Amino acid sequence: MAAGPVSAERAGRPRGRLGLPRAHFRRLGSTNEHARALAAAGAPHGTLVTAAEQSAGRGRQGRTWSAPPGRALLCSLVVRSLPRLLPLAAGVAVASEVGATSVAAEHARLKWPNDVLIDGRKVAGILVEGRPQEGWAVIGIGVNVAVRPEELPAELRERAGTLGLTPAAIEPTLARLLERLEEWLEAPDAAILDAVRARDALLGRPVSWAGGSGVGAGIDDDGRLLVATASGRVALDAGEVHLGA
Repeated sequence: MAAGPVSAERAGRPRGRLGLPRAHFRRLGSTNEHARALAAAGAPHGTLVTAAEQSAGRGRQGRTWSAPPGRALLCSLVVRSLPRLLPLAAGVAVASEVGATSVAAEHARLKWPNDVLIDGRKVAGILVEGRPQEGWAVIGIGVNVAVRPEELPAELRERAGTLGLTPAAIEPTLARLLERLEEWLEAPDAAILDAVRARDALLGRPVSWAGGSGVGAGIDDDGRLLVATASGRVALDAGEVHLGA
């Protein structure tokens, strides 16, 4: 039987900055898997797991996250403050940092629910997993900070991008990202939705998913993707969406 909700005191709800305590590994199977285990064992809000390399990094829909050693920001954060729009809030935080690091902030777009694109190429991804009934979630983030295009697997070179920085930029990027997460995890729903809509990479674009295809028509007040189809407008609250019909 699943455990019941934990109290704020027992859960260690927000006290101080995100990122403490921190566990860093030269090589780890998955930062999300390690962070999930820590969260289930009672790790406090803000606990951070980072790795220079992952051997079994995971993305959404069971995909793998591939990055050469020491060239990507790979981290997972335990949170015990669970806003209603947590995945979107995390996406906005990452997009804000990626945008500030790129040539122009408006170049960083959000592909619902929370892939971050620059010029149509994915430079960052977020995977949120958790057990709300137990009062925790894990935000897994991967950012191609210093990845060189030729280091990417051949099948990803047409779709993946990079910030084009050096490995020395990974730690400063992490520090700024944690500050942005602190801000956006406390933001009101309206502000999160406005920020997502301002960066919506699917608006007016042809999209497809397992159940059909259409044209991106915005984000509703529940954070769902709206799609205009031949038979009317539909709202998607989960699943993988692809650009193109």
